[in-house]
Amino acid sequence: MDVLLLIVGFVLMILGLIGSFLPVLPGVPLSWLGLLLLYFTEKIQSNYWVLGITLIITIIVTILDYVIPAKGTKKFGGTKYGIWGTNIGLILGLFFPPIGFIVGTFVGAFVGEILNNSSDTNGALKAATGSFIGFLVSTFMKFMVCLSFLLLYLFIAVKNFI
Repeated sequence: MDVLLLIVGFVLMILGLIGSFLPVLPGVPLSWLGLLLLYFTEKIQSNYWVLGITLIITIIVTILDYVIPAKGTKKFGGTKYGIWGTNIGLILGLFFPPIGFIVGTFVGAFVGEILNNSSDTNGALKAATGSFIGFLVSTFMKFMVCLSFLLLYLFIAVKNFI
């Protein structure tokens, strides 16, 4: 049973890392679930401090994931069309690696803002820049938290199973 929990937990960690880039996967919560499964194994004693602190971090980062891109877009004069365009551009950009998701977020935000107000290309460009910056900050934050959770997972697993 321990091996199954380790494998499923590790898969959740990897999905969490992937989810830090994809808006359809909740990256940080998946990584936290992987960490939680590690503590369900018989060889590892429950550490409520680690689980509690990482849960608090998960909740905060999940909330910030919705706040940061919206604030970035609004700060630069964008609308919800820019935010939707960013997400759609990200998904379409994933089909054009390695930089497609980065270019896709910017182009998507720009197209979304143009659809909202077709006469103001300068405003759309400014809003797209804000949306793009918000996306990058949010993605970097999620990736770093997921990577930290993965390193913690590996440290605890190796320490207790090898």
